Amino acid sequence: QVQLVESGGGLVQPGGSLRLSCAASGFTFGDFTMGWFRQTPGKEREFAASISWSGFNHYLADSVKGRFTISRDNAKNTVYLQMNSLKPEDTAVYYCAAGRRTLVDIHYSDDLQNEFDYWGQGTQVTVSS
Repeated sequence: QVQLVESGGGLVQPGGSLRLSCAASGFTFGDFTMGWFRQTPGKEREFAASISWSGFNHYLADSVKGRFTISRDNAKNTVYLQMNSLKPEDTAVYYCAAGRRTLVDIHYSDDLQNEFDYWGQGTQVTVSS
């Protein structure tokens, strides 16, 4: 019954913006750290952003820092990824994920992706002129 459903992906020109949404159901959303990952065919899935239970703290990958913002609305069971100044190398399938442990504990792990219990199906983001 747990579901994470991403939306908001699409085709955008370099320098443009997109906002991804992830609607969660089937678990207590406010008790889970949320994250965004991305994957390009032929490459490993990589971390992009994560946010604490309350939404007051977050981590961003160096590759997206200063351009992306992660946020959440616990009343709506939704986590967002605002992507600005998009580059062609941002092209990927973007996945929403949920983890039971705290933001800090999750990022202490040697296997970050394994710390996330639930995953969405992904939404395609293509940055191209």
